[in-house]
Amino acid sequence: MRQLMIVLLEFYPSWLALPREERREHAEELQQIINKYRSSITVRFFDAEALPGKDYTDFVVCETEDLKQYHYMWEEIRDSKTYTKGYVKIKDVIMGLENAFQSYEKEALQMSSE
Repeated sequence: MRQLMIVLLEFYPSWLALPREERREHAEELQQIINKYRSSITVRFFDAEALPGKDYTDFVVCETEDLKQYHYMWEEIRDSKTYTKGYVKIKDVIMGLENAFQSYEKEALQMSSE
């Protein structure tokens, strides 16, 4: 079953205080981690700071069928310099299962998929 996670992030002013070249280096480190999991996780980044958003500046949409790989990817991200130096924090995660009710009806209730 496909899972979708929306990870709400907050980048702190200390991030914005870095020269853009240094921010790009950190972004490249994160991209290398994400690329390691490309075969099992789709990742998309969205900037939300200039738009309505109470407690976050950015969000990431992740789709996967392998929750373990998703967890491993975020463990690596949390070990990255960007995270450990306090430039960003995970504020919240919204998670959903794609068509979960249909899977329940088919597998648990043995209903046909008409």
